[in-house]
Amino acid sequence: MFKFAADQLILGFFRIYTLSGYHPIIDGRKGTYVQDFEIMLITAAIVTYRNDLSVLSKAIESVLTYEGDIRLYIIDNSPDKKIKTILDDPRIEYVHIGENLGFGKAHNVAIRLAEQSKSTYHIVVNPDIYFDAGELEKMVDFLNRNPKYGLMMPRIIYPDGSNQYLCKRPPSLSVLVLRRFMPGFIRKMFQKKLDYFEYRDHSYNGLIEDVPYLSGCFMFFRTDILVSLGGFEERIFMYMEDADITFRTLKISKTVYFPGATVTHMFAKGSYKNFKLMYYNIEGAVIYFQKWGLNW
Repeated sequence: MFKFAADQLILGFFRIYTLSGYHPIIDGRKGTYVQDFEIMLITAAIVTYRNDLSVLSKAIESVLTYEGDIRLYIIDNSPDKKIKTILDDPRIEYVHIGENLGFGKAHNVAIRLAEQSKSTYHIVVNPDIYFDAGELEKMVDFLNRNPKYGLMMPRIIYPDGSNQYLCKRPPSLSVLVLRRFMPGFIRKMFQKKLDYFEYRDHSYNGLIEDVPYLSGCFMFFRTDILVSLGGFEERIFMYMEDADITFRTLKISKTVYFPGATVTHMFAKGSYKNFKLMYYNIEGAVIYFQKWGLNW
């Protein structure tokens, strides 16, 4: 009888303890705690503008495979509301802007909503991203176990399975000109410089810490870090806002590339094909260099 009562008392304390949302990590590190997947709230955001609905649906479905508590913000810059027709999940919050605010400014709308919701993590997701069920759980588990990181990027691959080398060093004018404007035979003459820019001197099969430039196609933030940064630089309409926010994150936290989780990025390279997008790319670079100094 006494043993039964003692067992019930211990079980009661355990239930109260775990319902608080925290429990010890079983990895031998004393005093380290992680939040329970089912207790914490994760927010994610996709900014849209006249997107292919089939491609966008794949991104949405991927995010909603997460088995914990998640809220997905669709911030729609499109002039119409066609995108709303494919949104039928109660975990989605649709915000129609009706004008093209650009990438960073529109994401800031979602970041303010994430702050209000008191989410633990906030994910910036491109509409051309997709991934398997279980990948978000791997990312959450990694950050739960490593509270020193404020921003994480997983392994990012092309649809054929090959790596996208999206860890980058601080952008320089010469590298941006080589990548954007120079023909292949000239780029080959500077291949070592370009490889160094893309961290190809590191293995993409292991962690890479304190990367100063992570890709905006998929950025996994601690919400409190993101809020303290004030979100994205709104003067940058599109492109280079990811370089700016990664650089600012490093001033107050740590960044990391985590290859233990994988997402697929279709990566259309729009600025290489569209003059208007190319203009935004150049404009973003000008603002970045004005802010942080010109690196040749």
